Amino acid sequence: MKKNKISKNWIKRQHRDIYVREAQIQGYRSRSAFKLIEIDKKYKIFSNKKTFLDIGSTPGGWSQVANNKIKNGKILSIDINEMQPIKNVKFILGDFTDEEIKKKVINFFESKIDLIVSDMAQNTTGNKNLDSLITGELCLDVLNFTKNIIKKNGIFISKIFMGSNFKEIITTSKNIFKDVKIYKPHSSRKESKENYIICKNLK
Repeated sequence: MKKNKISKNWIKRQHRDIYVREAQIQGYRSRSAFKLIEIDKKYKIFSNKKTFLDIGSTPGGWSQVANNKIKNGKILSIDINEMQPIKNVKFILGDFTDEEIKKKVINFFESKIDLIVSDMAQNTTGNKNLDSLITGELCLDVLNFTKNIIKKNGIFISKIFMGSNFKEIITTSKNIFKDVKIYKPHSSRKESKENYIICKNLK
């Protein structure tokens, strides 16, 4: 399929997408904001939470949701792509897998974190299995960081795909957290294989 035809199909889909329209109405930068809103509605993730780390944040939809939910707290967003400023949100431009970026996270919060979310995903290569595998590796990297910096009653959320390392992600999560759930928000596109892992209560 030619590139211009793919672009036209993408534009048509955007026009039909109720979450794209609703994001524009409510002032969210991306339709993905509604994924976090749904997760919060089901799992009450923002209850009594004051510190929030958003990994893979750009364009900033999840950080906007957090900013609406958390008052007088600390919110940090990280992405390899620039993000337009959001009031009360600190942004770091960089690759989270870089150890120097992780040190900046630790220095910013100065204590353990209530809520860590990751919407990172591999840029599509055309090979869905490879994309899924790399996205899973990103999730595992964040998990290994999370276990040392999240509060005992903290919550970790990450995008995952049903790929070859799916079972490894679940096993690793259950070794770190007491309560592990898999959830696909209604606002995720039907054709997407994405799910979100919700982990609560550090072991």
